[in-house]
Amino acid sequence: MHIVTDSGCDLNLTAEERKELNIHVVPLTVTLGKDSYQEGPQLDAESFYSKLDAGGILPTTSQPSAGTFAELYRTLAKTSASILSIHISSGLSGTLNSALAGAKEVPEADVTFFDTKTLSVGSGWMVEAAARALKAGWTLERVMPFLERIRASTETIFTLKELKYLIHGGRISHIKGLLATVLDIKPIIGVGKEDGKYTQLGQARTISGAVQALAQIMQKRLNPAGPYRGQVVHALNPEGAADLQKAITDQLACYWLPVSRLSLVLAAHTGRTLIGAVLAPRAVFEGVS
Repeated sequence: MHIVTDSGCDLNLTAEERKELNIHVVPLTVTLGKDSYQEGPQLDAESFYSKLDAGGILPTTSQPSAGTFAELYRTLAKTSASILSIHISSGLSGTLNSALAGAKEVPEADVTFFDTKTLSVGSGWMVEAAARALKAGWTLERVMPFLERIRASTETIFTLKELKYLIHGGRISHIKGLLATVLDIKPIIGVGKEDGKYTQLGQARTISGAVQALAQIMQKRLNPAGPYRGQVVHALNPEGAADLQKAITDQLACYWLPVSRLSLVLAAHTGRTLIGAVLAPRAVFEGVS
């Protein structure tokens, strides 16, 4: 079985590992002014943030077309009876809808879809877990409830210094965003498990205060039974990422995966200051290495 996903699902896997696990990543597109780039070879992090800082142009993003998905599904259907397509939250992106439309163009492809209702490494965890489970011989019927348990157990929370990118991208209310900007408030934002949309969980006057508040919110939202699997992610803020990991470690017993960089297509909606964390009970992943 092949797995199809998108570049908004941050995977900490090499190209060789993705190939071994039959994972295929469809890139989203970032547009800066008149120029559009697909995430990956067309746009590296250094170039992206330089362009972001230099021109004062606020970026936009777009999901892959239905035709792009259809072409991939058609190719994969020649070598596999079934495909599992796992994507970032439909509450934040139209990517899943494009994938669904693409599959309708390829009736010979047997495609099963899964909405992670989150993004970044939270989505990436689900993609990798599904791939490793399938490689270990699990059936699709066993994998789907496994993904549902991971989705229900995973918390994704982040904070950032500036809100202009979230406001511009329509990810938060324009009025609320402008008010928070004027008052210099640092929001703590989570992703709702029911609708997969952003929800404000708290706020602070300073980024250091937001880091401490985020750690405390994470501790309250998780089931007390640990230990936890955790991963910190940042756009281009390694110092903030280190501070956040320490703050959460002071609250919870975590097995930490390596710090991850946010995909550029997601950073287009946050800017370079974002720091966030994804946590779930380690027990949820038992049976899959």
